Amino acid sequence: MGVFKIEGGHTLKGEITPQGAKNEALQVLCAVLLTDQKVTIHNIPDILDVNKLISLLENLGVKIQKLGKGSYSFQADEINLNYLKSEAFYHEGQALRGSILIVGPLLTRFGVGYMPKPGGDKIGRRRLDTHFDGFIKLGAHFEYDESNFTYSVVAERLKGTYMLLEEASVTGTSNVIMAAVLAEGKTTIYNAACEPYVQQLCRMLNAMGADIQGIGSNLITINGVTQLEGCSHTILPDMIEIGSWIGLAAMTRSEITIKNVGWEHLGIIPTIFRKLGISFEKVNDDIHIPAHTNGYEIQNYIDGSILTVADAPWPGFTPDLLSIILVVATQARGQVLIHQKMFESRLFFIDKLIDMGAKIILCDPHRATVIGNDFRSPLRATLMTSPDIRAGIALLIAALSAKGTSTIYNIEQIDRGYENIDERLRALGANIVRVN
Repeated sequence: MGVFKIEGGHTLKGEITPQGAKNEALQVLCAVLLTDQKVTIHNIPDILDVNKLISLLENLGVKIQKLGKGSYSFQADEINLNYLKSEAFYHEGQALRGSILIVGPLLTRFGVGYMPKPGGDKIGRRRLDTHFDGFIKLGAHFEYDESNFTYSVVAERLKGTYMLLEEASVTGTSNVIMAAVLAEGKTTIYNAACEPYVQQLCRMLNAMGADIQGIGSNLITINGVTQLEGCSHTILPDMIEIGSWIGLAAMTRSEITIKNVGWEHLGIIPTIFRKLGISFEKVNDDIHIPAHTNGYEIQNYIDGSILTVADAPWPGFTPDLLSIILVVATQARGQVLIHQKMFESRLFFIDKLIDMGAKIILCDPHRATVIGNDFRSPLRATLMTSPDIRAGIALLIAALSAKGTSTIYNIEQIDRGYENIDERLRALGANIVRVN
């Protein structure tokens, strides 16, 4: 198990470039299964979850060639469906929640999809009903083996239909879209997720020859085609990492420039950070954050009531950044209510922040009130364990701002979502060491 030793309290300075978007990568990598032609993908992040999926695809029979840093070609012309029933796949699929995204492409192209119950972050219930309800509506037969915790779907040929999704699940929407592109006839998906990850997947599929309309809206129309071709696709910068670096700059009162952020894809993220009192400017396609030597002040609502930051489906605020917002608020002037609506276990890391001296009241599993210290009472270094990717990066930012040396265990959780994070932080002047 890896450990980070962090000596906090240092001011950072410099430039950092965000990695490719993890959540987009998991989707577009699975889309290579929809064609026997070569697909080239650029800006793939070198992180544990993505590397596990690439390994799974290779074991499934996809021919993979690394072309350069972050660039790979994939060709799924000799898929070994027997691998789906192997012990190796059972363990690989369980270890990665994103592996559920291979089911839609395999089902529509080969007539069968099989999946052990996937793992992932322990942040609360993350049901898969949206995925399989969509497959069933397209004509698939679904079975769940309770003894082995495995799901299977089979269909001779999927047929387009109208469906109203019960929830605007990002991965559920993407999985159903991938299944529908080769289905017979027209599929209409209402209440579809419309995050940039889904938009990017749709653009990639259209470049492969799919007919998808309504991209960027919650009403997607797909006219099925008989086959898809190869294409070249570039993954967007990771907006979660961009938000993490904004939070890092504010908490350490550092001057940092985030390069090539893809401003047009950030949605409401800049607005929410500005409501916390964090100032920054757009310089071409970069974000420049000045050193907040005088701190930052949370804005109240017009009537003077306390600010609430809550997650919501796109274009609302992404739940993946609420952990960052919470930790940044601990040193602000003012108070904020954090409302995590989607996952009931995602706020359970705040006891570590309280141990560090943060003033936080956990109201219930979904809500926490943060009373900012305004840097008058710096956070204290401590010993902690990373419970999931986003809580892990929040704790790391807290440690970098704290006085003294902190130790973070279970850093594999952070490595799942952040590429070479210790090296990149040291380039900004952080005192962080990885110990195995």
